Amino acid sequence: MNRKVLIALLAVAMAFVFAGCGSSGTDEAGTDDSAASAEKTEVLVFAAASMQSSLEELEASFEEANPDIDIVLNCDSSGTLMEQIKEGAPCDVFFSAAQKQMDELEGEGLVVDGTRTNVLNNQLVVITYPDSGTAVTGLENLKDAKSIALADGSVPVGKYTRQALMNLGILEEAEDPAAITTQEVSEALGGVEISEQGNVSKVLTAVQEGSCEVGTVYLSDTYGHEKDVEILETVPYDVTGDIIYPIAQIVNQDADEAETEAAAAVLAYFTDDNAKALYDTHLFDTNVK
Repeated sequence: MNRKVLIALLAVAMAFVFAGCGSSGTDEAGTDDSAASAEKTEVLVFAAASMQSSLEELEASFEEANPDIDIVLNCDSSGTLMEQIKEGAPCDVFFSAAQKQMDELEGEGLVVDGTRTNVLNNQLVVITYPDSGTAVTGLENLKDAKSIALADGSVPVGKYTRQALMNLGILEEAEDPAAITTQEVSEALGGVEISEQGNVSKVLTAVQEGSCEVGTVYLSDTYGHEKDVEILETVPYDVTGDIIYPIAQIVNQDADEAETEAAAAVLAYFTDDNAKALYDTHLFDTNVK
Protein backbone atom coordinates (compact mmCIF):
# COMPACT_ATOMS: atom_id res chain seq x y z
CA MET A 1 0.00 0.00 0.00
CA ASN A 2 1.23 3.53 -0.77
CA ARG A 3 2.94 4.89 2.37
CA LYS A 4 1.08 8.22 2.27
CA VAL A 5 -2.28 6.44 1.95
CA LEU A 6 -1.40 4.16 4.90
CA ILE A 7 -0.48 7.15 7.06
CA ALA A 8 -3.73 8.90 6.16
CA LEU A 9 -5.80 5.83 7.03
CA LEU A 10 -4.02 5.48 10.38
CA ALA A 11 -4.66 9.15 11.13
CA VAL A 12 -8.40 8.72 10.45
CA ALA A 13 -8.49 5.62 12.63
CA MET A 14 -6.75 7.41 15.52
CA ALA A 15 -9.15 10.33 15.20
CA PHE A 16 -12.09 7.97 15.72
CA VAL A 17 -10.37 6.40 18.73
CA PHE A 18 -9.74 9.73 20.39
CA ALA A 19 -13.25 10.94 19.56
CA GLY A 20 -14.63 7.86 21.30
CA CYS A 21 -12.36 8.33 24.35
CA GLY A 22 -13.15 12.02 24.64
CA SER A 23 -16.93 11.61 24.90
CA SER A 24 -19.16 9.45 27.02
CA GLY A 25 -21.69 9.28 24.17
CA THR A 26 -24.47 10.77 26.31
CA ASP A 27 -26.16 14.15 26.28
CA GLU A 28 -26.98 16.31 29.31
CA ALA A 29 -30.11 14.27 29.94
CA GLY A 30 -28.09 11.09 30.06
CA THR A 31 -29.37 9.80 26.72
CA ASP A 32 -27.01 7.59 24.74
CA ASP A 33 -26.76 9.38 21.36
CA SER A 34 -25.42 6.34 19.54
CA ALA A 35 -28.26 4.19 20.86
CA ALA A 36 -30.83 6.80 19.81
CA SER A 37 -29.32 6.92 16.33
CA ALA A 38 -29.27 3.15 16.07
CA GLU A 39 -33.00 3.01 16.81
CA LYS A 40 -33.84 5.06 13.72
CA THR A 41 -35.25 3.25 10.70
CA GLU A 42 -33.50 4.19 7.46
CA VAL A 43 -35.49 4.57 4.25
CA LEU A 44 -33.34 4.55 1.12
CA VAL A 45 -34.76 6.86 -1.56
CA PHE A 46 -33.30 6.86 -5.07
CA ALA A 47 -34.45 9.95 -6.97
CA ALA A 48 -33.78 11.77 -10.24
CA ALA A 49 -31.23 14.57 -9.88
CA SER A 50 -33.90 17.12 -10.84
CA MET A 51 -35.85 16.14 -7.71
CA GLN A 52 -33.07 16.82 -5.22
CA SER A 53 -33.99 20.31 -3.96
CA SER A 54 -37.68 19.43 -3.60
CA LEU A 55 -37.02 16.16 -1.79
CA GLU A 56 -34.48 17.71 0.56
CA GLU A 57 -37.24 20.04 1.78
CA LEU A 58 -39.69 17.16 2.14
CA GLU A 59 -37.04 15.06 3.87
CA ALA A 60 -36.54 17.74 6.52
CA SER A 61 -40.25 18.16 7.26
CA PHE A 62 -40.91 14.40 7.26
CA GLU A 63 -38.07 13.66 9.68
CA GLU A 64 -39.20 16.47 11.97
CA ALA A 65 -42.63 14.84 12.17
CA ASN A 66 -41.17 11.31 12.30
CA PRO A 67 -37.95 11.46 14.37
CA ASP A 68 -37.66 7.68 14.39
CA ILE A 69 -37.21 7.56 10.58
CA ASP A 70 -34.15 8.70 8.65
CA ILE A 71 -34.53 9.30 4.90
CA VAL A 72 -31.32 8.66 2.96
CA LEU A 73 -31.41 10.35 -0.46
CA ASN A 74 -29.42 9.12 -3.46
CA CYS A 75 -29.93 11.55 -6.35
CA ASP A 76 -28.52 10.96 -9.83
CA SER A 77 -29.60 10.20 -13.37
CA SER A 78 -32.67 7.95 -13.42
CA GLY A 79 -30.81 5.61 -15.77
CA THR A 80 -27.87 5.31 -13.38
CA LEU A 81 -30.17 4.71 -10.42
CA MET A 82 -32.14 2.06 -12.32
CA GLU A 83 -28.94 0.16 -13.08
CA GLN A 84 -27.90 0.34 -9.43
CA ILE A 85 -31.24 -1.14 -8.37
CA LYS A 86 -31.05 -3.87 -11.01
CA GLU A 87 -27.56 -4.75 -9.80
CA GLY A 88 -28.87 -5.27 -6.26
CA ALA A 89 -28.31 -1.95 -4.51
CA PRO A 90 -30.73 -1.70 -1.55
CA CYS A 91 -33.50 0.79 -2.34
CA ASP A 92 -36.91 1.37 -0.77
CA VAL A 93 -38.42 4.12 -2.94
CA PHE A 94 -37.57 5.14 -6.52
CA PHE A 95 -38.62 8.53 -7.96
CA SER A 96 -37.80 8.51 -11.68
CA ALA A 97 -37.71 11.36 -14.18
CA ALA A 98 -39.11 9.09 -16.89
CA GLN A 99 -41.43 6.14 -17.36
CA LYS A 100 -38.84 3.99 -19.15
CA GLN A 101 -36.70 3.27 -16.10
CA MET A 102 -39.70 2.43 -13.93
CA ASP A 103 -41.11 0.23 -16.69
CA GLU A 104 -37.87 -1.78 -16.77
CA LEU A 105 -37.84 -2.28 -13.01
CA GLU A 106 -41.50 -3.24 -13.02
CA GLY A 107 -40.84 -5.72 -15.82
CA GLU A 108 -38.21 -7.40 -13.66
CA GLY A 109 -40.53 -7.66 -10.66
CA LEU A 110 -38.65 -5.05 -8.64
CA VAL A 111 -41.60 -2.69 -8.08
CA VAL A 112 -43.96 -3.43 -5.19
CA ASP A 113 -47.38 -4.17 -6.70
CA GLY A 114 -49.90 -1.36 -6.47
CA THR A 115 -47.44 1.33 -5.31
CA ARG A 116 -46.56 2.96 -8.63
CA THR A 117 -48.09 6.35 -9.34
CA ASN A 118 -47.41 9.22 -11.76
CA VAL A 119 -46.78 12.38 -9.74
CA LEU A 120 -45.31 15.09 -11.94
CA ASN A 121 -44.86 16.45 -15.42
CA ASN A 122 -41.99 18.71 -16.45
CA GLN A 123 -40.85 20.76 -19.41
CA LEU A 124 -37.62 20.84 -21.35
CA VAL A 125 -35.93 24.24 -21.53
CA VAL A 126 -32.96 25.60 -23.45
CA ILE A 127 -30.78 27.74 -21.19
CA THR A 128 -27.72 29.97 -21.36
CA TYR A 129 -25.80 32.03 -18.82
CA PRO A 130 -26.67 35.72 -18.36
CA ASP A 131 -25.21 38.09 -20.96
CA SER A 132 -23.82 35.20 -23.01
CA GLY A 133 -24.70 36.97 -26.25
CA THR A 134 -25.68 33.64 -27.79
CA ALA A 135 -27.38 33.57 -31.18
CA VAL A 136 -29.44 30.58 -30.05
CA THR A 137 -33.13 31.21 -29.40
CA GLY A 138 -34.18 27.59 -28.91
CA LEU A 139 -33.92 24.09 -30.32
CA GLU A 140 -34.67 25.22 -33.88
CA ASN A 141 -31.31 27.02 -34.18
CA LEU A 142 -29.29 25.05 -31.64
CA LYS A 143 -26.64 24.63 -34.37
CA ASP A 144 -25.73 28.30 -33.90
CA ALA A 145 -24.28 27.59 -30.45
CA LYS A 146 -20.53 27.74 -29.90
CA SER A 147 -20.83 24.89 -27.40
CA ILE A 148 -23.62 22.81 -25.89
CA ALA A 149 -23.96 20.90 -22.60
CA LEU A 150 -26.06 17.80 -23.28
CA ALA A 151 -26.90 14.81 -21.13
CA ASP A 152 -26.26 11.42 -22.68
CA GLY A 153 -29.14 9.34 -24.00
CA SER A 154 -29.47 7.18 -20.89
CA VAL A 155 -30.40 10.31 -18.92
CA PRO A 156 -34.08 11.24 -19.34
CA VAL A 157 -33.38 14.90 -20.13
CA GLY A 158 -30.92 13.76 -22.81
CA LYS A 159 -33.49 11.36 -24.25
CA TYR A 160 -36.22 14.03 -24.31
CA THR A 161 -33.85 16.47 -26.03
CA ARG A 162 -33.13 13.90 -28.72
CA GLN A 163 -36.86 13.17 -29.08
CA ALA A 164 -37.57 16.88 -29.54
CA LEU A 165 -34.82 17.25 -32.15
CA MET A 166 -36.27 14.25 -33.99
CA ASN A 167 -39.75 15.76 -33.94
CA LEU A 168 -38.36 19.01 -35.32
CA GLY A 169 -36.67 17.15 -38.18
CA ILE A 170 -33.16 18.04 -36.99
CA LEU A 171 -32.29 14.45 -36.07
CA GLU A 172 -33.20 11.50 -38.23
CA GLU A 173 -35.99 9.23 -36.99
CA ALA A 174 -34.84 6.47 -34.67
CA GLU A 175 -36.80 3.77 -32.90
CA ASP A 176 -35.14 4.66 -29.60
CA PRO A 177 -34.05 8.32 -29.26
CA ALA A 178 -31.92 7.37 -26.25
CA ALA A 179 -29.70 5.29 -28.55
CA ILE A 180 -28.66 8.35 -30.60
CA THR A 181 -25.07 9.14 -29.63
CA THR A 182 -23.81 12.57 -28.66
CA GLN A 183 -21.51 12.46 -31.69
CA GLU A 184 -24.51 11.88 -33.96
CA VAL A 185 -26.29 14.87 -32.39
CA SER A 186 -23.20 17.00 -32.98
CA GLU A 187 -23.01 15.95 -36.63
CA ALA A 188 -26.72 16.73 -37.14
CA LEU A 189 -26.04 20.21 -35.74
CA GLY A 190 -23.19 20.87 -38.15
CA GLY A 191 -20.35 19.67 -35.92
CA VAL A 192 -21.01 21.94 -32.95
CA GLU A 193 -18.94 21.15 -29.86
CA ILE A 194 -20.99 19.14 -27.33
CA SER A 195 -19.92 18.40 -23.77
CA GLU A 196 -21.67 15.18 -22.71
CA GLN A 197 -22.90 15.18 -19.11
CA GLY A 198 -23.97 12.33 -16.82
CA ASN A 199 -27.06 13.97 -15.33
CA VAL A 200 -29.18 17.10 -15.58
CA SER A 201 -27.51 18.81 -12.61
CA LYS A 202 -24.16 18.60 -14.39
CA VAL A 203 -25.67 20.18 -17.50
CA LEU A 204 -26.96 23.06 -15.37
CA THR A 205 -23.55 23.54 -13.74
CA ALA A 206 -21.73 23.53 -17.08
CA VAL A 207 -23.92 26.38 -18.33
CA GLN A 208 -23.91 28.30 -15.05
CA GLU A 209 -20.13 28.29 -14.97
CA GLY A 210 -19.91 29.33 -18.62
CA SER A 211 -18.12 26.14 -19.66
CA CYS A 212 -20.82 25.72 -22.32
CA GLU A 213 -22.81 28.45 -24.04
CA VAL A 214 -26.17 26.65 -23.92
CA GLY A 215 -27.71 23.46 -22.58
CA THR A 216 -30.99 21.63 -22.11
CA VAL A 217 -32.42 21.00 -18.65
CA TYR A 218 -35.87 20.85 -17.09
CA LEU A 219 -37.84 23.94 -16.14
CA SER A 220 -37.76 22.78 -12.52
CA ASP A 221 -33.95 22.80 -12.57
CA THR A 222 -33.97 26.58 -13.00
CA TYR A 223 -35.75 27.03 -9.65
CA GLY A 224 -33.45 29.01 -7.36
CA HIS A 225 -31.06 29.72 -10.23
CA GLU A 226 -32.91 32.59 -11.83
CA LYS A 227 -29.85 34.86 -11.52
CA ASP A 228 -27.48 32.21 -12.86
CA VAL A 229 -29.23 31.11 -16.05
CA GLU A 230 -31.48 32.57 -18.71
CA ILE A 231 -34.24 30.52 -20.33
CA LEU A 232 -34.11 30.84 -24.10
CA GLU A 233 -37.03 28.52 -24.85
CA THR A 234 -39.56 26.48 -22.93
CA VAL A 235 -40.19 23.56 -25.27
CA PRO A 236 -43.89 22.63 -25.70
CA TYR A 237 -45.13 19.19 -24.70
CA ASP A 238 -46.16 18.48 -28.29
CA VAL A 239 -42.47 18.56 -29.24
CA THR A 240 -41.05 16.50 -26.37
CA GLY A 241 -44.08 14.49 -25.33
CA ASP A 242 -45.10 14.44 -21.67
CA ILE A 243 -42.19 14.23 -19.23
CA ILE A 244 -43.80 12.11 -16.55
CA TYR A 245 -42.17 11.37 -13.17
CA PRO A 246 -43.40 8.11 -11.60
CA ILE A 247 -42.67 7.00 -8.04
CA ALA A 248 -42.95 3.54 -6.51
CA GLN A 249 -41.87 1.42 -3.59
CA ILE A 250 -39.08 -0.97 -4.57
CA VAL A 251 -38.71 -4.60 -3.52
CA ASN A 252 -35.87 -4.54 -0.98
CA GLN A 253 -34.84 -7.99 0.19
CA ASP A 254 -32.63 -6.45 2.88
CA ALA A 255 -35.45 -4.47 4.49
CA ASP A 256 -37.14 -5.62 7.70
CA GLU A 257 -40.81 -5.01 8.47
CA ALA A 258 -40.11 -1.64 10.10
CA GLU A 259 -38.21 -0.37 7.06
CA THR A 260 -40.90 -1.61 4.67
CA GLU A 261 -43.61 0.17 6.65
CA ALA A 262 -41.51 3.34 6.90
CA ALA A 263 -40.93 3.26 3.13
CA ALA A 264 -44.70 3.15 2.56
CA ALA A 265 -45.08 6.17 4.84
CA VAL A 266 -42.41 8.11 2.93
CA LEU A 267 -44.03 7.23 -0.40
CA ALA A 268 -47.38 8.51 0.87
CA TYR A 269 -45.74 11.72 2.13
CA PHE A 270 -44.02 12.37 -1.21
CA THR A 271 -47.31 12.07 -3.09
CA ASP A 272 -49.80 13.88 -0.84
CA ASP A 273 -51.33 17.30 -1.54
CA ASN A 274 -48.78 19.17 0.60
CA ALA A 275 -45.93 17.62 -1.38
CA LYS A 276 -47.62 18.53 -4.65
CA ALA A 277 -47.96 22.12 -3.50
CA LEU A 278 -44.21 22.17 -2.90
CA TYR A 279 -43.51 20.65 -6.31
CA ASP A 280 -45.62 23.43 -7.85
CA THR A 281 -43.42 26.09 -6.24
CA HIS A 282 -40.37 24.28 -7.64
CA LEU A 283 -41.81 24.72 -11.17
CA PHE A 284 -43.00 21.15 -11.70
CA ASP A 285 -46.40 20.52 -13.25
CA THR A 286 -48.59 18.47 -10.92
CA ASN A 287 -51.51 18.40 -13.35
CA VAL A 288 -50.74 14.83 -14.44
CA LYS A 289 -53.26 12.83 -16.43
